[in-house]
Amino acid sequence: MGTTIRDVAQAANVSIGTVSRALKNQPGLSEATRARIVEIAQSLGYDSAQLRPRIRRLTFLLHRQHNNFAASPFFSHVLHGVEDACREHGIVPALLTAGPADDTIQQLRLHAPDAVAVAGFVEPETLAALVALQRPLVLIDLWAQGLRSVNIDNAAGAALAMHHLFAMGRRRVAFIGGSLAHYSIAQRALGYRRAFFEAGLLFDPSLETTIEGGLDPDTGAALAMQRLLDGARLRGEPPPDAVFAYNDAAALAALRVCQASGLRVPEDIAIVGFDDIAAAAHATPALTTLAVDKEALGRRGVELLLEETPQQSEIVLPVRLVERASTAGAAPTSAPTSALKSAQNSTPPPAPESVARRGKTLPEAT
Repeated sequence: MGTTIRDVAQAANVSIGTVSRALKNQPGLSEATRARIVEIAQSLGYDSAQLRPRIRRLTFLLHRQHNNFAASPFFSHVLHGVEDACREHGIVPALLTAGPADDTIQQLRLHAPDAVAVAGFVEPETLAALVALQRPLVLIDLWAQGLRSVNIDNAAGAALAMHHLFAMGRRRVAFIGGSLAHYSIAQRALGYRRAFFEAGLLFDPSLETTIEGGLDPDTGAALAMQRLLDGARLRGEPPPDAVFAYNDAAALAALRVCQASGLRVPEDIAIVGFDDIAAAAHATPALTTLAVDKEALGRRGVELLLEETPQQSEIVLPVRLVERASTAGAAPTSAPTSALKSAQNSTPPPAPESVARRGKTLPEAT
């Protein structure tokens, strides 16, 4: 017979109820007591999965850099998906935004959640502290080894964008990216570089640029686009004939800079974004982009949390190319490619630096 909760209680010299509260992460205990009981239970080989608590309260944790929903509406839609799923399952959701200067774990304890959903980017030390809390945890638009996660197929989406531009005869395709500390951005950058390799085309590192740290996508992308144009002029080269931006806000900023510089979109330069936010369809010209079911990310995150023993701990959702006037493409398409249809059963590809370590022949990041 295996270790029982009574064995743990006797070893810790506490009541069975105290052990139960500690292993279920319920309130009423000091963190020191909780940690001591958890450590004893683990040393005795007790299977705490037997006491997996019913999730009644969920905290949706979002980094402060993502909480300007007006400027970057992506995560507001993800949150809507989380709220819808919570409502269906009788869970009370709460939103917590935090940054590197905040005591995130202390704030989280005040919320007293049964489970946590982390969306977007968090510092590695914050993620490690969340794991140490030993509450059910899911990552949304974020990935880490061994943790439950729900992501979109960022690399395949980038490939769709690039193959679309290559098919139109565009060859000097620039990429405006953000911090590679963001998993989704790193995957999109990887897809951008890999597309040149797969198409048998030379990759020009001078065509890849990154938004400066601390700047919002609109301001940062405008400066990045101007750098691309100025750099080409100084080198005596033609400007890029296309731009793939890591999200729609960056793509729309690039579009405005190009138009202000006298470039015609799409005749002189085609532009593609990512995420399909509402502003993309209303731009002039309307923006070609990769559509993402943002609400589905949130819903699947909650559903994955609720699964006792999920068949897949890493879920990947497909994206679809939406062709609009910024690339002068054909009629809009909404069917996922065959490669994307199987993406839900795949493990997310590694970040660019991991690929380099494995010896793949890929261009280096600039």
